[in-house]
Amino acid sequence: MSMTDPIADMLTRIRNAGQARLKKTDIPASKMKLAITKILLRERFIANFKYITDGKQNVIRVYLRYGDKDTPMIKGLQRVSTPGLRSYAASDKIPWVRRGAGVAVISTSKGLLTDREARLQKLGGEVVFTVW
Repeated sequence: MSMTDPIADMLTRIRNAGQARLKKTDIPASKMKLAITKILLRERFIANFKYITDGKQNVIRVYLRYGDKDTPMIKGLQRVSTPGLRSYAASDKIPWVRRGAGVAVISTSKGLLTDREARLQKLGGEVVFTVW
């Protein structure tokens, strides 16, 4: 069975693992998912990740990060642009997530960027998801 939205599946796996207080979760790998994982690591929403190669499809093992009293660092993940309804924003119309406390991930001509990076480079693009 084919998956219609692999990015939403990735976000759901991370969200569910955080709610279940798991230390790690495995995600089928792709270039886009690897770029998203690198952004989550750079923005300190996850502790670490490992790219595992196997015979079929490679796997990204995401190690989740928790704060005080074992609360997950990722409070929310929301898919903005879906395969059925793409959402684009110009550089001056990129949404603020939780008044700057969260991050919007934008797919631009220079690759995946956070909302702050896209505003600094004056690049618009597809708003993939938001995280806070």
